[in-house]
Amino acid sequence: MKPAVEKILDVRDLSIGLKSFRPVQNLSFSVRRGETLALVGESGSGKSLTALALMRLLPEVARIAGGSATFMDRDLASLSEAEMRKVRGSDIGMIFQEPMTSLNPVLTVGRQISEVLRIHEGLDRRLAMARSVELLDLVRIPEPQRRVHEYPHQLSGGMRQRVMIAMAVACSPKLLIADEPTTALDVTIQAQVLELIDNLCRDLSMAVILITHDLGVVGQWADRVVVMYAGRKVEEADPETLFSRPLHPYTRGLLGASPRMAAGISYRDQALVEIPGSIASATMATGCRFAPRCDLAEPSCLAADPDLLEPAAGHRVACPIVVRRGA
Repeated sequence: MKPAVEKILDVRDLSIGLKSFRPVQNLSFSVRRGETLALVGESGSGKSLTALALMRLLPEVARIAGGSATFMDRDLASLSEAEMRKVRGSDIGMIFQEPMTSLNPVLTVGRQISEVLRIHEGLDRRLAMARSVELLDLVRIPEPQRRVHEYPHQLSGGMRQRVMIAMAVACSPKLLIADEPTTALDVTIQAQVLELIDNLCRDLSMAVILITHDLGVVGQWADRVVVMYAGRKVEEADPETLFSRPLHPYTRGLLGASPRMAAGISYRDQALVEIPGSIASATMATGCRFAPRCDLAEPSCLAADPDLLEPAAGHRVACPIVVRRGA
């Protein structure tokens, strides 16, 4: 575990509005310098929407409806668009989910990386291109002098993802948001990309928000984990605690639905647990949104939003029933 130092991002009661519905509600978490915080949960839990809110890149139909996100003593929600443009890419970098759709197909990768450097670092065209070559080398793309002149379609999926990482870290940001950075990559390339991000985190003293639904990734690379369900935080702990003693029924369901190696037990012999229902049913305005899918639910679960309790130091859970039963 990396040593705990000062917070560089402090999110408090963040809510995102989408017409009459709030897909993210009262979300709070913090990120410390040099730390990797994982946001986990199934599709639709609000992980990517939270990242877009932090970058102030929400779609037009969505808005920040409440709360604050304090980054280096500045509330991101209150910055003007001109101020926020200076933050994006310079202080906060982001790796988007799909590099093929995030990269411009008609510009070379060198042109796209150098644009970041010219805007935020004030480099001229020649210096920016030279630095782009260095960044491609930093993210371990072979023959960077040649690749810098190629277009996204000429690169493999793994290389395109590395280009996205190079763009995100070009200005040595203090915080990197990695939104499903290994989507559609094979297992070997996934490990290489995650190791690269981890090395950059240490080399650049950079904090990372890692958004993923892969619990294996969480166990290997995260320092802390926030489990989200239907836009709310339901549990928070370090990976070792979360895997050895999950408290929230949803977290237990996620772990039960994920194959894991155990002594003398193969993947083929494991019985996976299915979580009944779907996250699409979690649209109630009050109460625990997981209640319709939970076998521990009581009438009180539907009456009021559950508070985050801390049954053990650093381990928070939004389920009073589990805490009361000591389960």
